[in-house]
Amino acid sequence: MEKATAVQYVYDLLIKINHQLEQHQQRESMFILQEIHEHFDGIATLNFTDVHVIDCIGRHEPINVTALADRIELSKGTVSKVSTKLIKEGWIRRAQLNDNKKEIYFRLTPLGKKLFLVHERLHVKVQHQLIQFLSRYSSEELEVMKRLLSDGIGFLEAAEWQDKSLESKDM
Repeated sequence: MEKATAVQYVYDLLIKINHQLEQHQQRESMFILQEIHEHFDGIATLNFTDVHVIDCIGRHEPINVTALADRIELSKGTVSKVSTKLIKEGWIRRAQLNDNKKEIYFRLTPLGKKLFLVHERLHVKVQHQLIQFLSRYSSEELEVMKRLLSDGIGFLEAAEWQDKSLESKDM
């Protein structure tokens, strides 16, 4: 196959896998939310952002608004809004550290810890499926995939950086 044809074929496959990933993530998100709602007998009015905030707090508690916003790539305002909702619903609580009474940190409540574990169990299941899928490839093939994916991430990050620098010039 000629290189230009192979490049076009790979490009077409990347577009197709991107579309498939979007559909898969949407189905997975709906499945996880459905599982959570069933597991918590309908008391959960959570969306996926709420679940990700709870997950991040569970992994890094105690954690403040700034660190939480950085880790899940949301604005501090959005994190404040979501955390207020989660506190009202009893999923998380505010806390202060002994050596820093000024800063507010978040911790999971017992209900939040239960949700964190349910979410973690579902993610482990998905991770296991993906690892099984990747296990069919040789070490050499996996090295090529690692390079392709790493280079692709670098390409997309550079494009995002360029977009942001162009946006700031327009302002």
